[in-house]
Amino acid sequence: MQGTIPGKFPPNLLKLFAPRPPPTFIKPLGRDPHEPGPNKLDGVAEVLKRLHAENEEKMLTEEQTGQGSEAEGKEKGFTLAREYQRQLKREEKKKQKEEYKKNLEKNYNPQEDPKAEGDPYKTLFISKLSKKVTEEDLRREFEMYGAIERIRIVKDKKGKSKSYAFIVFDRERDMKGESDVDCREHVEMKDALPFR
Repeated sequence: MQGTIPGKFPPNLLKLFAPRPPPTFIKPLGRDPHEPGPNKLDGVAEVLKRLHAENEEKMLTEEQTGQGSEAEGKEKGFTLAREYQRQLKREEKKKQKEEYKKNLEKNYNPQEDPKAEGDPYKTLFISKLSKKVTEEDLRREFEMYGAIERIRIVKDKKGKSKSYAFIVFDRERDMKGESDVDCREHVEMKDALPFR
């Protein structure tokens, strides 16, 4: 049958390839769900105006009828006094943040940090350490690359490890030689990724 013209088929097979009749037109019931409709989002300003108006009407009716007792005199709705207090608090917090930033900038001096010791070119930074790793473990694993001057695992105020450490080597060459080696096999690390 390959290479034959469809007109050459017998009539019983041509019936199988005849097109179907077109579907009958049906009037749509509503709007097309795939067509985007109008944007019906409104702001909050109209709602606030309505709330203010209702609140004022309520207060006027209470004053006229005399039903508002002194205990219930405190208004639970929105008031300008509360909004003013909120605005004052926001401004006060903003001033405090600005003062805090100024103090940080003025007092920031990393050269005088007592915990930052050693030459930065001889210092190796290690991250993603397990919280169980001790300075002895790091010393045992990294001493083979050269003499170590100092090891410091950074800890929080409670004494728990923050999962990173600094190793200061005696020579810069030792630190550079170690950075080519993958130490994840020996030092316990969490979610270890390649160092490169």
